[in-house]
Amino acid sequence: MSQFHRWKTGTAALMAMAITTGTIAPMFLFTPASAQVIFNGRRTQTPTGKVSIPAGFTMPITYDKDKIVVTPDETTRIKLRVAKNLVDSSRNVLVPEGSEIEGQLQPITRNGEKGTYFVAQDLILPNGERQSINATSRVITRKQEISKGGRTDKIIQDAAIGAGAASVISLITGDRQIQAIEPIIGAGAGAAASVLLRRKKAEVIVIEPQKGDLDLTLRSSLFVSRGYY
Repeated sequence: MSQFHRWKTGTAALMAMAITTGTIAPMFLFTPASAQVIFNGRRTQTPTGKVSIPAGFTMPITYDKDKIVVTPDETTRIKLRVAKNLVDSSRNVLVPEGSEIEGQLQPITRNGEKGTYFVAQDLILPNGERQSINATSRVITRKQEISKGGRTDKIIQDAAIGAGAASVISLITGDRQIQAIEPIIGAGAGAAASVLLRRKKAEVIVIEPQKGDLDLTLRSSLFVSRGYY
């Protein structure tokens, strides 16, 4: 399991991030005053009493740090949260704000450019109910260069840092305050570390959840109960 460093300027705090039918048209509007996403459209019940949020709908997502920093080749498990209540046109809560979504950031290459994206696996409601969810974020390719002698304050401030990115930052910049929770191990460990030490620069990917980087688009319908409360 990959893990994160949580960083605040001047100190490094280590923390493992465990990551452990009807139809609603995919139309919605944001209402900041009520902190809800409202679904508009025809809704029907399934024989099991569930309601379907259709494929193509985008769920607003939040995370407890401003940034997540990983390497372009890093796979890291994290846990996100639903940013607003998802309700139907009758104001029935379908997915409450604060519901957790477990999954992982994983590398992807598009048109020859390396990036990362989040692949959701499980939705966990506040009452502990867990169900599978098939959704992904957009591909994030925003990169920052790490170089010998360079300052990393802006990159790592209020950021969760993947173990791979922590190794890169520590070995290239010489900042020993950032040390990987899971160090490089195995037969190639020494060689990998030596390669990093010889390099003068490398790139990391900077994800900004509060700017919508990790908002999730359903790839298949999500079946939920009508009226959580």
